[in-house]
Parts: sequence; structure tokens; C-alpha cells
Amino acid sequence: MKVQANLNMTATDLKKKLKCLAEPKRAEASLRFFQTQKGGYGEGDQFLGVTVPDQRKVAKQFKSLKPPDLEKLLQSSIHEHRLTSLFIIVRQFERGNENQRKQLIALYKRNLRYVNNWDLVDSSAPYLLGVYLQDRSKSILYQYAKSPNLWRRRVGVLSTFGFIKQGEYKDSLAITKILLNDQHDLIHKASGWMLREIGKRDKDVLVNFLNKHCETMPRTMLRYAIEKFNDRERSYYMKQQRKLPIDRV
Repeated sequence: MKVQANLNMTATDLKKKLKCLAEPKRAEASLRFFQTQKGGYGEGDQFLGVTVPDQRKVAKQFKSLKPPDLEKLLQSSIHEHRLTSLFIIVRQFERGNENQRKQLIALYKRNLRYVNNWDLVDSSAPYLLGVYLQDRSKSILYQYAKSPNLWRRRVGVLSTFGFIKQGEYKDSLAITKILLNDQHDLIHKASGWMLREIGKRDKDVLVNFLNKHCETMPRTMLRYAIEKFNDRERSYYMKQQRKLPIDRV
């Protein structure tokens, strides 16, 4: 059945729709999964308990939501409000003209403080900044990579996925190099993931980077980067890591 979008729908209508789909037990599990406890990376986040597939369905139903309503949702304390808003923003960006895209990128950047968990970053940065900046200056991504804020650093590296898909690896490698000394596991995983994606497209580029940096890169980053290698290759690179006393997590 085709989903019909009502042009008169508002952020309030979307919130009501998501509330109807809420599952308290799922919400409780999400609090643990996204580490919302004091000191956790998702400290203080709130959940309704709506599945991602259901959020995508709601996003499709509210696909024509106006930017002021999208901004209200993105600034909500409820995680599903923010994620559903990002699904809509990405959808509108993909279908928008140049002016509409510019406005959506501006909305995204000025509300980046609310893109504050790994799923929010991963569902938006590669599809927004990773596309919009392909033929523009990428200096802002280097600024994000050097930010004290975990999520901005993840936006910096994940945005480069959009470039990787186009066969452009320079910025991803440069930003990953900046993040080699990062202390957070979620940055190790994101950087290793981007390296793996480069390797899937051009293994020589990845091998060259590993030969220069494998001895000192975080162990988790290396594991993610070499996931598609054969057993012999993985063993070789992991042995180089044995010179390090512990992983920097």
C-alpha cells in the first residue's frame, strides 16, 4: 500500500504518530544499548522504543515536513524524534534542488549538537555532508575531526564515506590519520570501518596505509580495517600490534 504524505502535517503530528508506536520494553533496552547511564556516551538520552523500520515508515509518511518542523524534531530530547527527522532531511536532500540542499545542509550544521549518538551520525553524515561536500571545500570535516566533541569527530570521518563511494580516498585517509591517537572506541570503529571500505575498492591503498601506521593505530581500528583480509594477512598485521602494551580504548 502506497504511503500518502499530508502536506499539512506538523512536528506535533509526527510526535503523536511515534508515541502510538512506542514499546516501553524496547525503550528500556535502548537505554542500555545506547549507554545512556551517567558517564556513558549517550548519557541522558531518552527513548520511546520505536523500531528503526517503523521510524522509516513514519519518515516516509511525513516526507514533506517543513524545515522549521524538522528543526524542532532535531532539537527534541527524544532520540526517535531526532532520528526520524534526520531520515526526512536525508530524503528531502536527495530529492531537492541546489537551493533546497543548501538550506538543509545549513539546518543540519547548525543543529549538529543534537546529532549526538552513533546511529544519528551514521544515518546522516555520509548522505548529507558526504554528498554535498564532494565538489566543495572539505575543511570543515578536518575541523570536526579535531573537535573535543566525540560526535563531531565521528561526523568528520563518517562524512568521508560519501567520497569513498565515488573513489576518492584522500580525505578519508587524512582524517583517519588525524584520529590515530583518538582515545574513544567509537572513533576507532568508525575509522577502521572507513579504511575497510577503501580496501574493498582498492586494497593497495589500504595496505599502503596499514604498512605505515598499523604498529601504532588503535587495535580496534586495525581489526575493523582488516576484517576482509584472509587469515594469513590478518595474522601478519595483528602481530605488528603485539609490540604495543595495550589497546588505547
